[in-house]
Amino acid sequence: MESKSNELLARRKQFVPNAIGIFNPSTAVSAKGAIITSADGVEMIDFAGGIGVVNAGHCPEPVVKAIAEQAAKLIHCSFNVATYEIYMQLAEKLATLLPHGEHTKVMLTNSGAESVENAIKIARQATGRPAIICYGGAFHGRTMMSMTLTSKVGYKLDCGPFAPEVYRIPFPDYYHTGNGLNINDFSDHHLAQLEDFFHSNVPASQVAAIIMEPVQGEGGFNVVPAKYLRGLRTICDKYGILLILDEVQSGFGRTGKWAAYEHYNVTPDISTWAKSMGSGMPIGAVIGKAHIMDACKPSTIGGTYPGNPVCCAASLATLKYMEEININALGERVGAIVRNRFNQLKAKFTAIGDVRGLGAMMAFELIKDNDSNQPDGDLCKKLIGYCADHGLIVINAGIYGNIIRVLSPLVIEEELLNKGLDIIEAGLNHFLGEPVTQLKHEASAIS
Repeated sequence: MESKSNELLARRKQFVPNAIGIFNPSTAVSAKGAIITSADGVEMIDFAGGIGVVNAGHCPEPVVKAIAEQAAKLIHCSFNVATYEIYMQLAEKLATLLPHGEHTKVMLTNSGAESVENAIKIARQATGRPAIICYGGAFHGRTMMSMTLTSKVGYKLDCGPFAPEVYRIPFPDYYHTGNGLNINDFSDHHLAQLEDFFHSNVPASQVAAIIMEPVQGEGGFNVVPAKYLRGLRTICDKYGILLILDEVQSGFGRTGKWAAYEHYNVTPDISTWAKSMGSGMPIGAVIGKAHIMDACKPSTIGGTYPGNPVCCAASLATLKYMEEININALGERVGAIVRNRFNQLKAKFTAIGDVRGLGAMMAFELIKDNDSNQPDGDLCKKLIGYCADHGLIVINAGIYGNIIRVLSPLVIEEELLNKGLDIIEAGLNHFLGEPVTQLKHEASAIS
């Protein structure tokens, strides 16, 4: 008898375009905390978190209640048509939680990509300049401007022509391009390259904004060096360029703080948000300095659905719940456990070239022959399949698909977190020819 999961995946193949990727060969009918139950009734440990969306866990009760109560009162009327209280409550909360200078304003959106699209429109109108600078390895979405800003070619094959006046510079990737420099000299080198870029590619006077992920998500959890980001802030101030920081994947406790940029004591002019902001409901935000946000002409930003009342209710309840459980402390706790375990694995397996991340946004990179220039995407794919077969959902990252990343709910119990890490270690043992040891925690023992 064919499994329900296989039947579901077969229906997907029949009715859904093949281009919508399958990052993990799993199914889901329900989820709670850090556990997803498949169509076959199998409980799976979730290390993907809906791609970083459920930092507060699957279906937290206060959020579920808030969604139901709001849906019974007002589902939609469009904020452009009628102003409603819950939009204002969320905007005020975000402006208080993530201030951008003395006066902060907030625009709500439906997604991270939509947040990026609007951040670019705002920056161009505020400065009167056309050019945008982005980074190699970046991922900012799949709409036309955000796809242009995205680096990975595989995400945008045959989708051009792309948006004009977008320029790309190398991300300060210390693991791959450090070349023996200490990290501060390395940062100075990249900042000097940016200054040169203004002379060889686009003048600074024409650059509206530089957009960067403090920790690259799809690019492989590359963490920007502190001296570089602080120097970038100085360069932006020097030339009147706006600094946009994309916190879609790194926000709301994932790195142990509300925003990754808080680790650097740097405040952006504009920031973009989504994912864990609403525990899975489609909502995002653009947050920025008030005078910049107010530079837009009437009706150049907005839309029919942004700030949907039910999504706002979910977001407000999520933020309140995150504060109650101290989501940032949970991010630090999960991150410390994962980093320690990944470093142990790196000491054991030469196929792990690097362990990196910030807080609970952790990853390791798989390579061949102990060579950082030989990414091993095949091993990564096999490891993901092994984990799925043994009760763990995990996904990859990186231009070459060779990086295992962890985006588990931050509310995950320590025992469950270690079970998942045991499965990863067993998979590495299996494929790398090491003696296979008994899993400390069998996936079937999940309760």
